[in-house]
Amino acid sequence: MTFGDINNNDLLIKKTSESIAGGNVSHAYVFEAGYDTDKKTLADCFIKALLCGDRRGTGCDTCITCRKIDHGNHEDVIYIEKDETHVKDEAIEELQEKLKKKPYAGERSIAIIMDADTMTDRAQNRLLKTLEEPFPGTVIILLSENALNLKSTVTSRCAILRWNPFSDCARSGITAEAELIVRALLENEPFYLRKSKIMKLAANRDDAYKLLDAMEIIYGGYIRRHSFNRAAAASAIGHIEEARQELKRGINTGYTLKSMILKMEGEGW
Repeated sequence: MTFGDINNNDLLIKKTSESIAGGNVSHAYVFEAGYDTDKKTLADCFIKALLCGDRRGTGCDTCITCRKIDHGNHEDVIYIEKDETHVKDEAIEELQEKLKKKPYAGERSIAIIMDADTMTDRAQNRLLKTLEEPFPGTVIILLSENALNLKSTVTSRCAILRWNPFSDCARSGITAEAELIVRALLENEPFYLRKSKIMKLAANRDDAYKLLDAMEIIYGGYIRRHSFNRAAAASAIGHIEEARQELKRGINTGYTLKSMILKMEGEGW
């Protein structure tokens, strides 16, 4: 899979491909995308575009470099994963030791930090040293559901790429439900009607995460509209993030979603 196979992100992919082809590559990126968006695939497509010798900027998907990336065994690509619940200080320390070494196959070493939102404070502070003084040829990609969960000192040293969900059908049924719920909030629809919409999705935790992602994208769009109450939209996103963290802690899905809606109701929309 290459950038050419990813839909619903045409402008971002065009700009990113052109930057890579022109040699304008940052030493660090945050890839921000929703829970149900395959952020590792996005990172792998980016790496192909960066390292492929046949089609720089897009990747060919057939050369030995692209095939190694697909199989997860490229010598110069390092994946960091969380240890049960967090990416810990020790994992970043180990990464730094690996990045000190020269690349094996080319001129770049690539590090992908999965679930970067879960990095501990110590891990983020340690990573900051590498972001401030990157090793030559290094590119670090942080995969995140929400860049606001990362320290500002970290994100300020990264290029942030915000990705839309991509699939054969970008507007899923859950996206449509999210639009109905947000519209109901904006129009002060009675709570019992909003509750019925919410509870249909509360039975499945994955659907609940997808609903939160879809609502956050909608409110993010409102923030970019200067005529809209941007402070209220930002507050709504804050409530969505609180709900996301509660779900991760194992709190009841129905209770979490209802609580979120009630908080939004009190925001004076």
